[in-house]
Amino acid sequence: MKLEGTSKTAAQAVGVVLLMGSLAWASVPFYDWFCRVTGFGGTAAIADAGSDVVLDETIKIRFDASLARDMPWTFTPMVREMEIRIGETGLAFYEASNPTDVPVAGSASYNVAPYEAGGFFTKIDCFCFEEQVLQPGESVQMPVTFYVDPDIATDRDGKYVHTITLSYTFYEIDLPEETQAALRSGGATSYN
Repeated sequence: MKLEGTSKTAAQAVGVVLLMGSLAWASVPFYDWFCRVTGFGGTAAIADAGSDVVLDETIKIRFDASLARDMPWTFTPMVREMEIRIGETGLAFYEASNPTDVPVAGSASYNVAPYEAGGFFTKIDCFCFEEQVLQPGESVQMPVTFYVDPDIATDRDGKYVHTITLSYTFYEIDLPEETQAALRSGGATSYN
């Protein structure tokens, strides 16, 4: 009897560990999806096209750039600030350079501040949607196309937002397989 109870308790403990591990594994993609859908935590929305409505009211957009601790690139916005009409499609560029003598791959994460603006700042196209590979000494200008949803003007909290800051942080990632293969064979490739 005692052995039967012990194995039942052990099975329950293993079940709890598996359940908690599964929840932990699923929480990251679920949280990412939740933030993208709701704009929670300053995550921008994504759209296929610009807004159909453009207001006469303007809003200031600030651009910020940073690098993860071990990322060897330089990375900066081409313009620090612009003013656009709410609903108008904006275009901004960031410049990245690889001063090293080896190819370096990077991926950008982004955030919008204040948090109340996250669900209203909408990206149409962005360099952050894809990984970037810069060859030794290469510099690139990378665009982000966006608009501020006109609904911000009537939102309970959003209507008080007059300046939005779009921040990017580039992280080094592993080189894509095709770049690694080209390096092993002695060839050079360029991806962007």
